[in-house]
Amino acid sequence: MSARIPFITLEEHFTSKAATKIYGAPTSEFGPAIGSKLSSLSATRLADMDAGGIVRQVISHTPFQTAPDPTLCAAINDELHAAVLAHPNRFTGFAALPMSEPQAAASELRRAVKDLEFVGALVDTHSEGVFYDGPEWDVVWKEAQELDVPIYVHPCYASEEMMRVNYRGNYGEDVAKGLGAWVFGWHVETGLHFLRLFAAGVFDRFPRLKILLGHTGETLPFMLKRQELATSRWSHLKRPLGEVWRANVWVTTSGMFDTAPLACLLKVSLLDHVLFSIDYPFSNNEKGKNFVEDIEKEGLLTGDDLEAFIHGNAAKLLRIKE
Repeated sequence: MSARIPFITLEEHFTSKAATKIYGAPTSEFGPAIGSKLSSLSATRLADMDAGGIVRQVISHTPFQTAPDPTLCAAINDELHAAVLAHPNRFTGFAALPMSEPQAAASELRRAVKDLEFVGALVDTHSEGVFYDGPEWDVVWKEAQELDVPIYVHPCYASEEMMRVNYRGNYGEDVAKGLGAWVFGWHVETGLHFLRLFAAGVFDRFPRLKILLGHTGETLPFMLKRQELATSRWSHLKRPLGEVWRANVWVTTSGMFDTAPLACLLKVSLLDHVLFSIDYPFSNNEKGKNFVEDIEKEGLLTGDDLEAFIHGNAAKLLRIKE
């Protein structure tokens, strides 16, 4: 059945020309193969999508080395918008936001949704070590709730202080970078960010806020039952963690092609809040297709449930009409 269902993927990246002028070409950081794919918003990307059976990518910018300002975010969003206009049946956009300037971020989110017809935003999980649970970011969460679009909270590189305190040790700098990024830090810091938003009462103030998390839940599903019990003692909150998780959080499988974490996620989440994604080009579209075949073979998801996972849930959340 999976071979006949068109895939929609939600954590698929590009690097803009505007960011390249500031930070350098993505080939310098990620190597020539991935770098060239990040720079493509046309033929190369479309060919890779076709090879993986993907009908539509929701495209967002790669993590930033330093907090982006409003001018850069606007340029990025305009560049992505042009690509969406060129390929409206294949591409959809998530906005880049200048989260270190909350009012500007809220304004850019509104522009991106209202003027550019983007379906939400993808933001780095912190701005050089600063998370977004303070009251100054309420303006962003309020805007997202009013627009009824999700905010995808995505891992980014640890700040220098985070590296010093948490990740450097009795090994080389390359190992420390890995620990602070794809091995561990990216995922636990993003999971921590969600818990900070919860602890700060963001979901009490904005009960219809929609948050997207990638990588099969950024380590949270494995500990969710324990966290539900522990946080039930927090009397300052109106809504329990389990309710918030099931009502306000959607999770994609981006970059995690393993059925065991997915099985855990499905035990603690509503099916219609679980979505397939690739993490292109850092992960391979064809591996993603093979992952879906493994899911079906193991009987983890089949029939209508599988269709919802790889297409229907994303179309419903983002109001995509094929």
